[in-house]
Amino acid sequence: MDTIISTDGTPIALWKSGAGAPLLLVHGGIQDHSIRWRFVLPRLEQHFMVYQMDRRGRGASGDSEDYALQREAEDIAVLVDMIGQPVYLLGHSFGALCSLEAALLTPSLRRLILYEGVPIRGADYYPPGILDHLQALFDAGDREGLLVAIFRDLMGMPPREIEMLRAQTDTWSVRLASAPTVPRELRAEEGYVFVPERFMTVRTPTLLLVGGASPPLLLTDAQAVAAALPDATITILPGQGHFAMDTAPDLFVDAVLTFLHKE
Repeated sequence: MDTIISTDGTPIALWKSGAGAPLLLVHGGIQDHSIRWRFVLPRLEQHFMVYQMDRRGRGASGDSEDYALQREAEDIAVLVDMIGQPVYLLGHSFGALCSLEAALLTPSLRRLILYEGVPIRGADYYPPGILDHLQALFDAGDREGLLVAIFRDLMGMPPREIEMLRAQTDTWSVRLASAPTVPRELRAEEGYVFVPERFMTVRTPTLLLVGGASPPLLLTDAQAVAAALPDATITILPGQGHFAMDTAPDLFVDAVLTFLHKE
């Protein structure tokens, strides 16, 4: 593990493995690097020097009191520039939003992959009152209740699947540790407005991945993002939802390799 100091002085943890051109992986919410990429890492390491980061506030990374989406983007840009050569960047879920914003801060991106997570109009698909409910659980210090509510009330996961996740005690403990970071990310996402004009200069070839079984709004958002970027394409992962790297790792890696090896 290496530790890189971000723009505001926050230490960001980074793991490096594999061989080849550099690929930086940015995970989403309710997790750290250790559980997000575990099923696809062995294949990616065969093709790339893989860099996995823990986003601020979780895992081995530090945190700061003045949270903002911009700080997350700065973390990624600092890591990209530190690598010292053009980098492939792959962001999932909220990590995709952070990665897109980072593309405005560094000229050192070779290609960019965004797997869902970039909202066009803030949190259009959130159930009414969900953010206040999650904030109340967070304020009460109820991490278990917060995590269950995220899966049940925000993501619509049935109780049986939640219990299956809970039975995986090693990954559940990681999710519990990172759960308190979710309300602030949701607030940042709620206030986010995608302004196409901001991204007209982002000429990095970009792939937007969307699960074929994901809510239709996610494809609509991806289409709007793709239309704003000078060089962007969309790939739909058939039969998959938000976590194809877990449910169909070979399909996910094949889509990544196809795009990154176009050069």
